[in-house]
Amino acid sequence: MTLEELERQFNTEASCRDYLFQIRWPNGFVCPKCGNDKAWPVRKVLFECAKCHHQVSVIAGTIFQDTRKPLTMWFRAIWWVTSQKNGSSALGLQRILGLNSYQTAWTWLHKLRTAMVRPGRETLSGYVEVDESYIGGEEPQKRGRGAIKKVLVAIAVEVVEERIGRIRIGIIKDASADSLTGFIRNNIRKGSTIHSDGWNGYNEIESMNYKRNVSVIKGSGKDAHELLPHVHLVATLLKRWLLGTHQGAVSEKHLDYYLDEFTFRFNRRYSGNRGLLFYRLLENAVLIETTSYKALVEKDGNESKTQYIVVT
Repeated sequence: MTLEELERQFNTEASCRDYLFQIRWPNGFVCPKCGNDKAWPVRKVLFECAKCHHQVSVIAGTIFQDTRKPLTMWFRAIWWVTSQKNGSSALGLQRILGLNSYQTAWTWLHKLRTAMVRPGRETLSGYVEVDESYIGGEEPQKRGRGAIKKVLVAIAVEVVEERIGRIRIGIIKDASADSLTGFIRNNIRKGSTIHSDGWNGYNEIESMNYKRNVSVIKGSGKDAHELLPHVHLVATLLKRWLLGTHQGAVSEKHLDYYLDEFTFRFNRRYSGNRGLLFYRLLENAVLIETTSYKALVEKDGNESKTQYIVVT
């Protein structure tokens, strides 16, 4: 899909709503309140259930709910985000859409990032490398798992015939067994083989119905990136992406949104069909619940001054 094709296919609010209807209710209308499949249109943008008379719009309960901007502009934003190989900054989105408010562009981008994680997505399986990495600048005399003032993320990488497959990345509180096994349980299918280093935080995974391949770094004569090359390559690419697209400074409490975007893009890196990426993001956008600017800003419940992680 080119921009010209986008503008031709989705040049009215009606065409955008019709497309969202097909995505949200591919087999026909289903009332979100009672599950009835019969409805009639009300005032062009609403559907009234023939059974319980509940009224709903095609954008209710999606990231588009309560928007004051036209859906044609939202579609253009989604096309722009998915067509940029390395992502887009809020400033870039503001410029391309001609938005007067940077806050609007920032909110839209974060809403779209929340839609990059498909509800109920499949877990990784097979042979999976797992390790942790710190996101943040260097701190003299503080390295490895003892570092402070950085954010620790766990990274899992499917390895298929010595090549990187899908990935998962998540923020973890620390490198304890509870944090690491929780990440593994949520992201990797039981029965898979997990390749990790010798850190004792991974010792419990075999009792959780996983197989384990251990590479002990100490005394091996090799560095971690040599023993776990795939997961370390992903960590390097993540930091390079944060530096290149976002100038190395992201909000600590919003880092998980950026991790979701990186994962979305990385897992679809071989896709040559931009239209399919556009569709996938739209598909996710109608499946997740709406959120507000206030909720995004205060997502951790702390209204104190935002802290930024500087990636170097």
